[in-house]
Amino acid sequence: MHEPKPSQSTAALSLFCLHCLGGSAREWQGVERELGAGIRLVGIDLPGFGSAAGLPGYSVAAMAEHVAAQVRAAAPGRWMLAGHSMGAKVATVLARQAVAGGVGLEGLCGLVLLAGSPPGPEPMSEERRADMTGWLDGAAAHRATKARAFVAANAVTLTPEARAAAEADVLRANPAAWRAWLQSGSREDWAERVGVLPLPALILAGAEDGDLGPEAQRRLMAPHVLTAEHHDLPHARHLLPIEAAGTVARLITHFAAPPRGGPRPPTVPAHYRALLESSRTSKALRDALLARAAPQADARRAWLPADAYAVLDAVLDRVIPQDPHARIDLAARIERSLAEDAGDGWRFADLPPDAEAMRQALHSLDALSRQLHQKGFAHLTDAGRDALLHRVADGQAAPASPGLLDAGQMALWFQDLRAMAVKHYVGHPATLARMGYSGVASGGDGPRKSGFTRFGIGEREAWEPVALAGETP
Repeated sequence: MHEPKPSQSTAALSLFCLHCLGGSAREWQGVERELGAGIRLVGIDLPGFGSAAGLPGYSVAAMAEHVAAQVRAAAPGRWMLAGHSMGAKVATVLARQAVAGGVGLEGLCGLVLLAGSPPGPEPMSEERRADMTGWLDGAAAHRATKARAFVAANAVTLTPEARAAAEADVLRANPAAWRAWLQSGSREDWAERVGVLPLPALILAGAEDGDLGPEAQRRLMAPHVLTAEHHDLPHARHLLPIEAAGTVARLITHFAAPPRGGPRPPTVPAHYRALLESSRTSKALRDALLARAAPQADARRAWLPADAYAVLDAVLDRVIPQDPHARIDLAARIERSLAEDAGDGWRFADLPPDAEAMRQALHSLDALSRQLHQKGFAHLTDAGRDALLHRVADGQAAPASPGLLDAGQMALWFQDLRAMAVKHYVGHPATLARMGYSGVASGGDGPRKSGFTRFGIGEREAWEPVALAGETP
């Protein structure tokens, strides 16, 4: 295992990095040198490669467990997984274990996937697979020739030193591990078991890569993560951590930076998270709820203009007041649902379609505030906002300007907005935990559905959560 620089030992984030077929942890050395402060890079040699060439365990599951042991030993706190090519497939399998509550794997907050082999079978022609399988067998001269060909085909430009190191890594790989990946590991289908990971991901692809280039990453890798930030690296093929180390380091540094300022969303209490991750909760529901709890679920789409967004945020702050230090960004969630046309499929006949109604209503409300108070709605005091919203709810508020919503339309919009706010607030698992809501655990995925057995008034199942004292919403 490649050890981090001593100056990184107290970093806020640990980045565990997995290499490609025929690589080793040292392929990440150039990235490590360029990473921003606060990130501790830990390179891991997978069984059969690098310093672990003599270790057995070449299946995807065995490699994932090998990495899990390294993570548990490091007890990293906040950490991310970076996987290159073969390592990306291993990373997604381990990430599924982590988000499912794997012991010692708490704190995973993101994935970095470079030219990733996807959770499903890796796209590769059978002719090339068969040809490559025997590359590391036979005489030393044959092996050296194939190592040179492998490195040359997978990079646009390498320094002589980087090329020599990459070729040496190929040659020190265990031939059995090389064959096992090509004939078995790369064919393994983990797509359904990995599912959609409730994590953000940075997905990088070489613009001149073949099988695992930009198109393959968007088609085969991106659907397995909650949100994906894509970058296609020009003048690069497959060996991204080596041939584009500076660019990769810069993108990782930006991706891994914690949110600057502002409140964070509330965390899901440990007892409720354990219920979500138990066999009583279906995988589909678990993934959906954990996705709602992920910090990136509060990311803006920038679909609304900044001034309109500020009005929406100010309105929602009065509809559902929240702890300023642990706050669900309801405005961001509602904005995204409108931008993606993910509403409930119906609207008031007297209102325009949802997205247009939101734009017009926010403009109308701000115009009314300026008409009555000579300042925009977002700049009113809490008492001023409440008084104006009560007038809107009662159908007594309409700006004098033509072309804006009338009083009746504003009342209908505000009714709709309150329903959207409650939907997003109550649907957050932290809120469900505060309420002691047990309906999430009414049945798992097995043939025999676990559920409720006690139905008497005042009776509770032993596993049911209870509302947190003093915390009811």
